[in-house]
Amino acid sequence: MTFDLEYNSERTTMIIPEYGRHIQKLVDHCVSLESKEERNKMAQAIVDVMGNLQPHLRDVPDFKHKLWDQLHIMSDFRLDADSPYEKPSKEELQEKPEPLNYPKSASKYRFYGNNIQIMIDTALTWDGGEMKDALVYTIANHMKKCFLSWNKDTVEDDVIFEHLFELSDGKLDLRNSEEPLSESKDLLKSRRGQGQNKGKGKNQQHKNRKR
Repeated sequence: MTFDLEYNSERTTMIIPEYGRHIQKLVDHCVSLESKEERNKMAQAIVDVMGNLQPHLRDVPDFKHKLWDQLHIMSDFRLDADSPYEKPSKEELQEKPEPLNYPKSASKYRFYGNNIQIMIDTALTWDGGEMKDALVYTIANHMKKCFLSWNKDTVEDDVIFEHLFELSDGKLDLRNSEEPLSESKDLLKSRRGQGQNKGKGKNQQHKNRKR
């Protein structure tokens, strides 16, 4: 008695492992069929089985299109069958994506975050007046709070004003202002208070669960 055993080291590499070895074998068999009519019939059956194996794809727009693209990919683009969609190209699949540009705030003063830059850009669109002045000082106070959260327990207002001047490209200038920002101890106290409230909230939830 002899056994025809297959070892993984001797098997061909699965192009999309999520569908398993049997689907890959069906695709390979479909490619080897001589009659195009048979290939079309089997390709449609394989797509239906793939859809049943990946039911979450039904929530994706044009999920049938996605299944046919995956079928061509699994056949290494060798399948000659009538697809209801345009056949993808191997070059398009292997094309490298364009590099992403880093956000503006990532280059310097990361501790302020992206929201500060958005607030500054918004303030620049406002007309001058009391409302804009109040907004600019609110932004400066928030910048001071962010600075204290990531750096140290104290910071001079001149440092914040200089950073605000730089981030606004010199359009928001408080460097000669005589109105001080909030005290560092007050900002730190509010931050610690928020942390304690969160802790109390968790303790209260734990008590409620016990009850």
